[in-house]
Amino acid sequence: MKDCELSNIDIEEIECFLEEIEKSFKVHFLNNELIHITKFGQLCDYITNKIELENCNNCTNQQAFYKLREAIAIILNVEKRTITLNQSLADLFPRKTRITDIKKLETYLGFKLNILRPHHCLSIIFSALFTISFVALFFILPIGLLGILISITGFKISHENGTELSLKTIRQIVEKMTRENYLESRRNQNTFNKNEIENVLIDWFSNQFDLDKTKLTREAKLF
Repeated sequence: MKDCELSNIDIEEIECFLEEIEKSFKVHFLNNELIHITKFGQLCDYITNKIELENCNNCTNQQAFYKLREAIAIILNVEKRTITLNQSLADLFPRKTRITDIKKLETYLGFKLNILRPHHCLSIIFSALFTISFVALFFILPIGLLGILISITGFKISHENGTELSLKTIRQIVEKMTRENYLESRRNQNTFNKNEIENVLIDWFSNQFDLDKTKLTREAKLF
């Protein structure tokens, strides 16, 4: 990584992120296949050319919204016309039934949305416990191991049962769907919009690594 905005990203994070890209666009990268890629624009072009589907110039964001709106209307038994892009998720999904409703929504869509998280207090507590337990390993091994086990288990359970929304509006879910489940968000999953891919990747890189979109130019240096 050489670019000022990308230089702080660990190579392992990029590799894990590429696995998410493979899943979203239904492509597969072989070992060292991207070794020749040095600029962000090259990566965008390579991924675009890797997608061997019919090009269809329609908007995936729009299709994702229609698919999500229909799913919510059926799951919550509400009128489709009342669901808008700026609709508050907290209003649509009250805390009492939030976990159940979101699971039903994911089942209907056919993929995970991953929009629920535990309360920040729980995350802080288990993070602190993990750190303290790790230090304890060097002094009292059994206690350190027990603390690490408890913290990992606590993280897992709290994430599985989290009721806090990580997003605020329908629009944000639509954008997330387009990034992370691109083909599955389209009406015809055997097509893609070639002209969208670069913008989707810019949005995704920016969101994933908290980058300034203006720095993600085609000349931005990568690996």
